[in-house]
Amino acid sequence: MAPAVNHPPSVTFHDDRATHAHVDAAAYYGGVETHSRARTYSHVFPSVWLQPRRTPAFQEDWHMRARRLSHDEKHVTSPRRFLIDVEETIRVVLEQEDTDGDFQISVTDAGPKMMALGTATSNGFKTFDIRGTYMLSNLLQELALARDHNRKRIILDESRSLRTPSTNSFWNSLTRRIDGDGLEIITADPKNRTGKIQPRIYVPHGEPAMAEYYRKVAKEKPHMNLDVVVLPPKPDDPEFVKSLNGKPGLLALAMNEVDDGKGGKTLKGIPFIVPGARFNELYNWDSYFISLGLLVDGQVQMAKGMVDHFVFEITHYNKILNGSRSYYLCRSQPPFLTDMALQIYNQLDRSEHEANKAWLRRAIQAAIKEYHTVWVAEPRMDPKTGLSRFRCEGLGIPPETEATHFTHILEPYAEKHGLSVLEFSEKYNDGILKEPELDEYFLHDRAVRESGHDTTYRFEKRCANLATIDLQALLYKYEVDIGTAIREVFDDQLELEEDFVLQPFPPTPETSKSRVQTSEEWFERADYRRQQIDKYLWNESKSLRGQILYESVTALWAMWAGCASEEQAYKLVTRSIKKFEVLGGLVSGTEESRGKISLDRPNRQWDYPYAWPPHQIMAWVGLERYGYLDDAQRLAYRFLYMMTTAFVDFNGVVPEKFDAVKLSHLVDAEYGNQGIDFKMVPREGFGWMNAAYQVGLSFLTTHMRRAVATCTSPEVFFSASTSGLKDSVENGVITDPLSLAMEALNL
Repeated sequence: MAPAVNHPPSVTFHDDRATHAHVDAAAYYGGVETHSRARTYSHVFPSVWLQPRRTPAFQEDWHMRARRLSHDEKHVTSPRRFLIDVEETIRVVLEQEDTDGDFQISVTDAGPKMMALGTATSNGFKTFDIRGTYMLSNLLQELALARDHNRKRIILDESRSLRTPSTNSFWNSLTRRIDGDGLEIITADPKNRTGKIQPRIYVPHGEPAMAEYYRKVAKEKPHMNLDVVVLPPKPDDPEFVKSLNGKPGLLALAMNEVDDGKGGKTLKGIPFIVPGARFNELYNWDSYFISLGLLVDGQVQMAKGMVDHFVFEITHYNKILNGSRSYYLCRSQPPFLTDMALQIYNQLDRSEHEANKAWLRRAIQAAIKEYHTVWVAEPRMDPKTGLSRFRCEGLGIPPETEATHFTHILEPYAEKHGLSVLEFSEKYNDGILKEPELDEYFLHDRAVRESGHDTTYRFEKRCANLATIDLQALLYKYEVDIGTAIREVFDDQLELEEDFVLQPFPPTPETSKSRVQTSEEWFERADYRRQQIDKYLWNESKSLRGQILYESVTALWAMWAGCASEEQAYKLVTRSIKKFEVLGGLVSGTEESRGKISLDRPNRQWDYPYAWPPHQIMAWVGLERYGYLDDAQRLAYRFLYMMTTAFVDFNGVVPEKFDAVKLSHLVDAEYGNQGIDFKMVPREGFGWMNAAYQVGLSFLTTHMRRAVATCTSPEVFFSASTSGLKDSVENGVITDPLSLAMEALNL
């Protein structure tokens, strides 16, 4: 006779609880116990009703089961809730479904893709099947989040297994602050391969209060073993920067003075967003695209703070740095400060007009200083053409790369001197061994990294000598933005800081060197640059910009900046886009330009077939600017479709980049991919990819959004024969990818 079972008491549920099912994990699982989050009932339910039901291993007949999704009531009018033992269910899900052992549930796993969970309304006696990769991966993520909040047993709303995480949760996980509370997280540097992991912060010269603050933090937190170092007045001297390679550290950023709660004042770091994965510091052009996503999500103050950090970097480190680590002190990245500042300014609270105006003034003044001292000064300025290059200073081998990254380059030189690669590297970096040819190689390599496109065959062994359309378009935008801001916001007069002296510029050497700036001279600069672009970079036969043979999608940046004529824009759209457009959006360059790939000539991550968020966003905005909204929407749809299918099929992954031809985030070029190495739940995504999704959605119509949500292939959606399909999606008739595909076939 079966043993008696003591039935648990019944539970009364609040019917409005379903309306709270989509709050973030902290509200759902943490905090004060309310009906609006998962409740623990370890004192009510024996564990037998809280464990997942599954077929015994010796009776694996799941494929023969009826397709009915529930063993519970056939007609359910209220949202389902499940009784779950968190740790046991995690164990079973991973054991049964995670067949490749990566702590993720994806389409490549060979599990049954089905798990029966006990329903709350039946007190766990009846079950409902959770089926498919997406729902099971979401279940695993929810369990991991419940574990984070120390929940042992929960009641889980079914809709939680269907929801998509908000980018706000990703932004929260990517938020950093450099102060006593945030140092332990941000001093960690995955790129540090010196073997020395002592946390170190470099404080700029002329900030004694900041240096004293960090010394106090070091004293109050002795377990950190924090090393506080004050930089010299010229922190970007190449010899000095090279001397820091053996003791890398974090660079201090902007701080606010706040009340310390004891009647005095203290400093507090301004929060910012990092890209994620191995990039755990503030980056230059990443931050621009991240800020666009933040603005879409209403996080204006976070974006504003990132501009404050850039102003601080220009003031103290003489440029917006590639990244805020010591080994980046000689290097910048593509400049976006003026557009970033103006985008944010336009969304600030208008009731604080004077404060906003003062903030923008500081940003524009800093951009003017950066423009003159970095981008139109030696060594980046080419005096012959009046165009600028990515050509940063620096000595030796870039220390932030992976240990074997340059092995194939260094081996011939090491053999020449009868040394190991490591021994040669040390002697070369120390200046004991001189190799001018290698010096030239690293000059171009540093320039590639400053360009943001590290690496690509487009720039190999020549980047420092190239005046690219990328950089000219960005500087043209600087010139127009500065002139526009002076005219529209500052009554056509902007006074610079007293210690700043303007450089003359080529077309009008007589230009005033006064500290008072007017819009006219900046518009003159822009006109001159556009003339030089047309003279040196426009290729009429290919309808592309540039005189090297490599065809790059950055040709479209001229449309983003507004320096293409209407005729040039038309040719770019009608002749050039098709060179780069593939199923998943825009690839970085053409396959023909990249050339053949072999063991001796491996793929580079900024070449075909890879697609990156900056290239997509710049193209969408540029196309819309010139009236080609349909093209912008088509390209945005392609990229968001690729992102959505990866998210659905691979446990919520949001990676750094994609193979847009194969629609895959499984990239093996160079560093592989970032943002994909997580366990159970994706907590960060990747900075600019998070932003690309939010910005891309703003380009899509309602029916496009619905089709993306159902993973409708672009080839299906944009087919000329599927107008009826679009209507069905718009009217909410079709609700899943399979029915969409079938509908397309019927049409």
